[in-house]
Amino acid sequence: MQNAPLNRQQLITELLTQGVQVINPQQQHASRHGGAGPSDHQAMNIDGVTVMVPVYTHSAHRSPWQVKHEESGTTRLYNQSIPVREIGVTRKPRFYERQTAEGIPYSQIATLHGTDVLATTVLQTCIRYENRAKACQFCAIGQSLAAGSTIARKTPQQLAEVAKAAVELDGVKHMVMTTGTPSGSDRGARILVESAEAIKAAVNLPLQGQCEPPGDPRWFQRLKDAGIDTLGMHLEAVTPEVRARIMPGKAQVSVEQYLIAFADAVAVFGRGQVSTYILAGLGDTPQAILTLSEKLIALGVYPFVVPFVPISGTPLEHHAAPDSAFMTSILQPLGQMLNQANLRSRDIKAGCGRCGACSSLSSFEQAMA
Repeated sequence: MQNAPLNRQQLITELLTQGVQVINPQQQHASRHGGAGPSDHQAMNIDGVTVMVPVYTHSAHRSPWQVKHEESGTTRLYNQSIPVREIGVTRKPRFYERQTAEGIPYSQIATLHGTDVLATTVLQTCIRYENRAKACQFCAIGQSLAAGSTIARKTPQQLAEVAKAAVELDGVKHMVMTTGTPSGSDRGARILVESAEAIKAAVNLPLQGQCEPPGDPRWFQRLKDAGIDTLGMHLEAVTPEVRARIMPGKAQVSVEQYLIAFADAVAVFGRGQVSTYILAGLGDTPQAILTLSEKLIALGVYPFVVPFVPISGTPLEHHAAPDSAFMTSILQPLGQMLNQANLRSRDIKAGCGRCGACSSLSSFEQAMA
């Protein structure tokens, strides 16, 4: 039991790091097991803010936080069985009820993240994932494929069809396309180009593409010309020793190489329209994350820092999630840095930083404004 009521920043940070036990899960609600990006989560609305809260992880099963769907129709958040406040839970979108002419459910092609973000992993395989000695230890990209809840390769036509339906049926506002890393030197940029061209021909939807830095920087302009509005190139960890231990294959592309790629990408997409995902809690110190974030901000790159969530079935499934004090020690000064640089999530056209549901960073931005 908390001695005093938590403010919104504190509450969201607590839920993201500790997870929530859902006492009586409802089939009509949108939740997610496995895959790339936010996994083992349920989208919840906390005081008007959408949060992707872990619900299927080991830490969530031990969490003091609970969610109960009550007979009155309300959904309430509890802390150690003491009611805290009423919350909202995102329901399954209407486009999930559809399927392609070949009989593939739309939900196997793209999924709803948060309340208004369409997300897909265009290529559900990765050259690193297949070799566990090189694989990112936190990644679950192969789990949803093995479970039959997705398909290995989404065609541009399938993505365009689902994106159009998601906009028309559920009011989706932007879309995230990530990919496993293929063997080519473009590192996924090529399939993002093909996908973006098809989607933009079908529907006017802001797009974020996510891939590793391509070998040839000319891909940045090709991505932009294809209709990609923002680009994500994700560091995950920031120090060489942590990167080598947690993601030995991906660490072969050094932080220095990423910084060069970030500068090239910002020159094409513009300041604030290039971002990187940083997972706090893998071993990097708060100071290491803040020091690199300062460099990123100076380049015009948005450092989207999120708490590491250990996903069931991965090598790190029993790795402890960071606590809320650790996250606050990063997010509070980072929110101030972003405000001073006038680099804010609300100005990002599409993608994880704009959505913000996997971190309480945007709440710290607002508090510092």
